[in-house]
Amino acid sequence: MTLFRRRFGTHYGVFAVLWLILTCVREAAALRPIRDRGPSASTSWGEERIFLRRGGNDPTAYSRWNITGTYRGTWSFTGTSNRSSRFLEFGKSNGLSVLELASTRTKINGVHYVQGAVIFHDVHDSENDLGATQMRVEGVYIWPFKQLRLVASSGSDGVLLQDEHFMSNPYHLLGAFSSQVFQESPRDRVRRKKSPTDDIEKHCNIEIAAQVSRISSSQADGEHDCYHLEGLMESPAVEDDGECFSPILLNATSLNVEVYYNKAVNYTLMVTFISFIQVLLLIRQMEHSNTQSGAAKVSILMIGQQAIMDAYLCLLHLTAGILVESLFNAFATAAFFKFVVFSIFEMRYLLAIWKASRPLSNGEGWEAMRRELSVLYSRFYGILLGGILVMYEFHSFLRPILFIMYSFWIPQIINNVIRDTRKPLHPHYILGMSATRLAIPLYIFGCPSNFMRIEVDRGWCISLCIFMGFQALILLLQHYLGSRWFIPRQILPEKYSYTRRSENNTSQATDCVICMTAIELTQRSSDYMVTPCDHFFHSGCLQRWMDIKMECPTCRRSLPPA
Repeated sequence: MTLFRRRFGTHYGVFAVLWLILTCVREAAALRPIRDRGPSASTSWGEERIFLRRGGNDPTAYSRWNITGTYRGTWSFTGTSNRSSRFLEFGKSNGLSVLELASTRTKINGVHYVQGAVIFHDVHDSENDLGATQMRVEGVYIWPFKQLRLVASSGSDGVLLQDEHFMSNPYHLLGAFSSQVFQESPRDRVRRKKSPTDDIEKHCNIEIAAQVSRISSSQADGEHDCYHLEGLMESPAVEDDGECFSPILLNATSLNVEVYYNKAVNYTLMVTFISFIQVLLLIRQMEHSNTQSGAAKVSILMIGQQAIMDAYLCLLHLTAGILVESLFNAFATAAFFKFVVFSIFEMRYLLAIWKASRPLSNGEGWEAMRRELSVLYSRFYGILLGGILVMYEFHSFLRPILFIMYSFWIPQIINNVIRDTRKPLHPHYILGMSATRLAIPLYIFGCPSNFMRIEVDRGWCISLCIFMGFQALILLLQHYLGSRWFIPRQILPEKYSYTRRSENNTSQATDCVICMTAIELTQRSSDYMVTPCDHFFHSGCLQRWMDIKMECPTCRRSLPPA
């Protein structure tokens, strides 16, 4: 009987008549949803149509004013803080709120039965306590006057309808998934123990009175209309106990699930396109280093780190697709392309680099090669599984972990300095991979309207871009200026000079065994090069040969870096 105790402003007389109607039909369960009344619903539908025609209202107006959906907004105390300790210990005076409402028409013209939940975020300040509290509510929505009246519910009645709405809402499910994966674990966000409202209902009456207004499609995000709720959550005094908590202002706007669905699909299209571009870049890089000498110049740690990143993205997108059935095809497509990138192209490139760095083991037979492959795959998948455990245990440090994962160019930079390699990576591969790898984290943490409901962190995004740009810049300068351009010459080891003058007699001409033409040795020139084993070759011939093998073409002796 506490549902209509409040005054309804200027419409007091009209609501008094409605209250008499509700009282008369209470025993007939007129406020219960039509689809919950069993077989009798089919026999009473004709009477309901007659009743609606008598009221002079269009029965199709329900579809235009259906408030079922997800509402996101803010909550705040009307005063500075909560003045009562009988309710939750609010650590803040305001925060975010999410309302999940499911509306069902009834036999009474203009009155809909509503049930759902109100979730209060930013409730506690303590690090040891939880930051969100959920409260189930039910009531009526009188759409001719845009009035919503809700009371706290224990959830024993109509739980199935509410749970069905939750499980069919991709916004709700993907938001919960992103909070678990990218922000906090479910242990830190959801209160699994006894609900605080169970004890409150024994001593408090919790009522919510809200005014509903429609936002036109021109102002809403999409073609369909959205709704705005603005109301007050109060607890009228019970006997002499006084109110349970200070009045709370609620302000929320409905979210267009279709727009949210389209955002998720567009995101998967972006991931698919990025994966296709990465495949093309990998093919270009593999052609650039298609020889044994070229593959040995590439850092295996750099390729392995990128392969692990793609494997994680494949698992995340596949999990998101399983979680939300309506988006399974879109997320499964993105996961498949990521699977192709890391399992086919990157693993193949890893194998080529592994074989190029161990030339002596290639001639030992198939058994030796199988052992080498077993070691490679066991290390890769061991690091992959270990990384999952690390990120699960240290999920609160996800952003620093992402910084570590996006330092994949550093092993190549160090490898270039140590081995003094020449142009191991193609410039298009460096620039293309740096840009495509940044697309997903910049969307998740930098797009204000991302579908994962993650707050924007512009400072972190700017830092990540600077970090990646600095790595790519060093690699490009190593490509054009030399791998050790930034190291002072005083601390560099002595480097062999291929333009030295031979100690042997150089008065006679000799032939280059690569092109089989004569080399003029009468004067010092940059047209020829001398190996440590005193063999002469044309400069261009020997440089092209060293891109394939770092061996002397004449005696097969190992050659130092040029």
